[in-house]
Amino acid sequence: MVTAGAVTSRHGFTLLLISISLAAFMTALDGTIVNIALPTISEAFDVSTSMVSWVSTIYLLVISGCILIFGKVSDQIGFRKVFLWGFLLFSAGSLFCGLLPNLLGSFPVLIGSRAFQAVGAAMIAAIGPAMVTAYFPMEQKGKAMGIVLTFSSIGTIVGPAIGGVVCQYLSWNWIFFINIPVGIIAILLGAKVIPMTGVVKRTGGFDRAGSALIFVGLASLLFALSEGETFGWTTPAIIVAFALAVLTLGGFIYCELRSQDPLLELRLFTRRNFLMTNMIIALIFFCYGGLNYLLPFYLEYVHHDVPSAAGLILSSLSVAGGIAGILAGMLYNRTGGRLLCIFAGISIAAGFLMLTLIRVDTSTGFVILCLLLFGFGMGLMLTPVSNMIMNSVARKYQGMVSGLIIVERFAPMSMGIALFNLVFIQGAITVATHNEITQMAPVNIRIETLMTGFDLAFFFALLVGIIVLILAIVARQETHPDYQQGG
Repeated sequence: MVTAGAVTSRHGFTLLLISISLAAFMTALDGTIVNIALPTISEAFDVSTSMVSWVSTIYLLVISGCILIFGKVSDQIGFRKVFLWGFLLFSAGSLFCGLLPNLLGSFPVLIGSRAFQAVGAAMIAAIGPAMVTAYFPMEQKGKAMGIVLTFSSIGTIVGPAIGGVVCQYLSWNWIFFINIPVGIIAILLGAKVIPMTGVVKRTGGFDRAGSALIFVGLASLLFALSEGETFGWTTPAIIVAFALAVLTLGGFIYCELRSQDPLLELRLFTRRNFLMTNMIIALIFFCYGGLNYLLPFYLEYVHHDVPSAAGLILSSLSVAGGIAGILAGMLYNRTGGRLLCIFAGISIAAGFLMLTLIRVDTSTGFVILCLLLFGFGMGLMLTPVSNMIMNSVARKYQGMVSGLIIVERFAPMSMGIALFNLVFIQGAITVATHNEITQMAPVNIRIETLMTGFDLAFFFALLVGIIVLILAIVARQETHPDYQQGG
């Protein structure tokens, strides 16, 4: 059984924290650094913008489909093996992404390499929160989790900037090559500092049916939601994808409730507090994904900011989140998680309320203040709510629930993009003077029409923000007996 006592010295805790933070940083960095290079990759392989978007889409689909699997695997074979093999696959995948497509002159090879890289990313992303909970004593868990989430925020912030510099002065291939030395360092460091621990005794065979069903189900659902607007919501491909998602996810629930050793213990959700805290994370990233998609259109087409200025404005959200993450880690053991969550919920709701007041002539400072409030609330929320979730379940579920938390970050973002876009279009349609608005590029739609769409989308965000605040007020902080006895 994993115990915090497996790491004894302060030096060991520091190196272990660096190792976990490095994993969080790299997975976040690679999720954002590639987007800035997509136009360059599109030109290099002479493919359309919709086709080149699969360089990012395949990464999201594979990670979302694999994370729960590797979270469960880590409970059975230990965090050390999953971490080291994950970074090995991630580094090898990065080498393949940067080298093989040019060598073979094939864009599909890049997509395949990116999928391979995502498998490694899923392995290292799935176990981060679980390793903090397993190896750090109770009085250090809040601070450690805050540092890990802050490094994740930093990766998100610097990704576009690093990607832009690399593409401009080197080539797009180097956005993947730069992962390799970091991966080697992480493997060497992880091999030294991650404890050799016991594993959870298995009560049955590995849940292969559940693994296959959740992978196909999540991948089908995310594909349908992310590509529905491109393909058309009533096209056969999207209808089949939705039908497949319903069938496979329904089959997953059926199998998990009958399995002796399920991939995801669904009965945990019968506990109201566990359900509410997980809903908080999912809803926050749902809004983050949707707003992060829509706001660049507002800033460039309505507010008339140049792309570089729009990027700087949007970065204020991540900067505030990083600062709040550090603050939450410092305060968690003093104030408890629930109080921090309530203050975070207030900040998020206030930010969304201010967004509903945005108009065509709104000042840049007001927009930044909205983003700062949302980003600060998001950063302040994630550390305590992640700790509350991890500390509320038995040790044997650490890897499983850690993977669940990461799924609740990736999957809702994709859903948020699709649904916020639908709300935006519906708002615009209400004042459109013709019926072809959805077939036009946003830059060609009248500003008044666009603004109506943004108004409705921001109001939708406010409603979700109010739900998050209510959940934060109602949720309670629980500590499983496993962590009350020397944990």
